[in-house]
Amino acid sequence: MLRQWDNDHVWHPFTPMSAYREELAPIIEQGDGFDLIDVEGRRYLDGISSLWCNVHGHRVPEIDEAIRAQLDRVSHSTLLGLSSVPSIELARKLVEIVPPGLTRVFYSDSGATSVEVALKLAYQYQQQKPNPEPQRNRFVTVSGAYHGDTIGSVSLGSIALFHQVYGKLLFETMSVPSPVALRVPEGHTQESYLEYCFDELERTLRSHADEVAAVIVEPLVQGAAGILVHPPGYLRRVRELTQELGILLIADEVAVGFGRTGTMFACEQEQVVPDLMCVAKGITGGYLPLAATLATEEIYSAFLAPPAAGKTFFHGHTYTGNPLGCAAALASLQLFRDRDVLANIQRNAELLTRQLAVLKDHPQVAEVRQRGIMVGIELVRDRETLEPYPAEFRTGHQVTLAARERGLIIRPLGDVIVLMPAPAMPAALVQRLCDGAIESIEHVSGQLAAR
Repeated sequence: MLRQWDNDHVWHPFTPMSAYREELAPIIEQGDGFDLIDVEGRRYLDGISSLWCNVHGHRVPEIDEAIRAQLDRVSHSTLLGLSSVPSIELARKLVEIVPPGLTRVFYSDSGATSVEVALKLAYQYQQQKPNPEPQRNRFVTVSGAYHGDTIGSVSLGSIALFHQVYGKLLFETMSVPSPVALRVPEGHTQESYLEYCFDELERTLRSHADEVAAVIVEPLVQGAAGILVHPPGYLRRVRELTQELGILLIADEVAVGFGRTGTMFACEQEQVVPDLMCVAKGITGGYLPLAATLATEEIYSAFLAPPAAGKTFFHGHTYTGNPLGCAAALASLQLFRDRDVLANIQRNAELLTRQLAVLKDHPQVAEVRQRGIMVGIELVRDRETLEPYPAEFRTGHQVTLAARERGLIIRPLGDVIVLMPAPAMPAALVQRLCDGAIESIEHVSGQLAAR
């Protein structure tokens, strides 16, 4: 009955529904530790942290209890003109752990809305700062960017499969090349192309310095583009140029934040303090929808004026700063400290590197990309020529199906197999994740070799 109702009524996100109906995807009923359990009682290791957000596992007693305790007080009240205890306490905790200088917290509901908040704040700030520069109304992004699926965040993105159909709805942005060098234009070596990417970043910002409101970047790793790992120094160079030219820097830490790259926030690794920082996904430990956009005091002060001046930030969501979500987030942050989760991440990052080394010379693996516990394994038909598999093979998806047979939930990005263990996952389970992924890749690539 559930299967039929699912097929009859539920429209799944980022899912080709014509194919979904035929594949009998697991219907998840329970979670237990780092496993998901379907309605037939089958257990699966959650190898993508429930879409990159789960931190400590499922049914974590400390987070469960924090939510229950908050339920006994109040489940929701608005932050529009009121406040709440958990939202205040969480804002204080966030300010304590983010890069210094980010002192103001604006809550929203998802990664996309946190980016939407950031771009609107950046735009309005340029109109209202002490020496207004209203001509600064453009945004610079990195090619292959993904910042969410609202219209503003889609405008900042550039993944054709996701975004091109909405072209006429979007505002114009400028894009600089992503500093990754698996495939490089003719006439370039990998080294010269990375140099070109740094130079093109500088050229673009200097030639448009007076009209750019902000640069937005996914620090260190472009997640939805296929776990593209930026070279050391790129983020630092973006910050140096934006500071010199009076351009705001928005750090989209939605995917990379809360330990995924090895530090609590990716910006820390290059000692970068952005003007605006977006966080979501892991903020509640993967329990409830919550996001935040953090801003500097300088940006916040541009919105302070008598009400009649009209400088208020007129933006918000019904469930902004929801007390249950804030309570879960506070409990999750406490577990980060109590269980030294960052140290666990470092150990698991090293384990992932060791276990996946066997794929580095695999004839159907173009590249294994990794930063911290974020891993992307790009599959190709031919490693030497980098010829991709035909799209109709759905090779990455076939690996997902093979992994399910082995008791493992993963989800690819095209033909990039993503492994995203929860930050608190024990080493033995990370080992199992690697083994299952390698077996699934071997199984599918062997089947496709004959086609």
